[in-house]
Amino acid sequence: MRSNIFRISAGLAIIILITWFLLPKYMQKALIYQKPGIRDLEIFENRMVKAGKPMAWPVDSLCNAEPISDSASAEFKKYETVAYLVVKGGRIVHEEYWDGWNDSTVSNSFSMAKSIVSLLIGCLIEEKKVALDDPVRKYIPELLDMKDHPVLIRHLLTMSSGLNWDESYSSLTSVTTEAYYGNDIQGLVTSLNPTEVPGKIHRYKSCDTQLLGIIVERASGMKVADYASLRLWQPLGAEFSAYWSLDSKDGNEKVYCCFNATARDFARIGQMVLDSGMFNGRQVVPKDYISEATSPATCLKDDEGKPCDYYGYQFWLTTYKGQRVIFARGILGQYIFIIPALNTVIVRLGHKRSDEYTHHTPMDAFTYIDEGIRLATPK
Repeated sequence: MRSNIFRISAGLAIIILITWFLLPKYMQKALIYQKPGIRDLEIFENRMVKAGKPMAWPVDSLCNAEPISDSASAEFKKYETVAYLVVKGGRIVHEEYWDGWNDSTVSNSFSMAKSIVSLLIGCLIEEKKVALDDPVRKYIPELLDMKDHPVLIRHLLTMSSGLNWDESYSSLTSVTTEAYYGNDIQGLVTSLNPTEVPGKIHRYKSCDTQLLGIIVERASGMKVADYASLRLWQPLGAEFSAYWSLDSKDGNEKVYCCFNATARDFARIGQMVLDSGMFNGRQVVPKDYISEATSPATCLKDDEGKPCDYYGYQFWLTTYKGQRVIFARGILGQYIFIIPALNTVIVRLGHKRSDEYTHHTPMDAFTYIDEGIRLATPK
């Protein structure tokens, strides 16, 4: 009896081992790490986005004088917040960290990186190296187009490319899982096929941002991280170098995600957008591009057939309690909120976000906006 049990157990172990070694490498990696995390730069190769001369944030004399409210604090804890920063009028008015985080700890941005890529496209437009209505195949000839309906850069920015991409985060076999853990993201996105006429329907697809990253590299003649350093990170006076995770050693940046930086330095992105592309007296990104990028792409329908009034060029948009809010966001509750009428920027980093939405905005976002407005409002 025991020998039979041993043989069965040994046989099952052998089958499991054979199955494991037959799995693609990206599936093995996904099974090892189970789910993405905000410290994932530690499991990937990275390319530095070099900081230049750092410019320290001015800190308000009453910074942190007002504590986070008890109700907000409970929500912060529920979603495992690690950093919360509020900037009003270009000065830090509240800054708080948890779980061992501090002002020099970097976090994975996840899809906040998409907004950064949009800003790089704006820089390329200023340099006249690309145009919004350029066909994508001008830069990526290996990409297939739907006959008589070319995919344009504008379509990638508004996520209306019509390419066959499955934005699934929980499936081991999904193309999104392969993009995150695989080692050839460029080959993955350039092999996609068109299934819809571009420029008609907004469907959130990380492949569109990744294709924009290829355009940034080919149009600039630089690695995306190096171009980001030159055109954004150094002009913004970042205090710390950032890190863009790669698909392999010396490989390609996973530009749809995986930009690792500090809360303070993420806030610089928000401040620059708030100031119409200006930072410290310098026009970093063209004003007209910022205006267009942060306007809703209402010429498109979403997958429910409604006007896309909540998304621009890789930026999310909402109106909350009468305030227009522009924001970048990541899957685990990474946010940069920009509230123009209140001259306020809010950054929140953490491990979780709400699964409930109101008009395409996760419900936890409103907690951070509410609390940020309260802390930024003079008493």
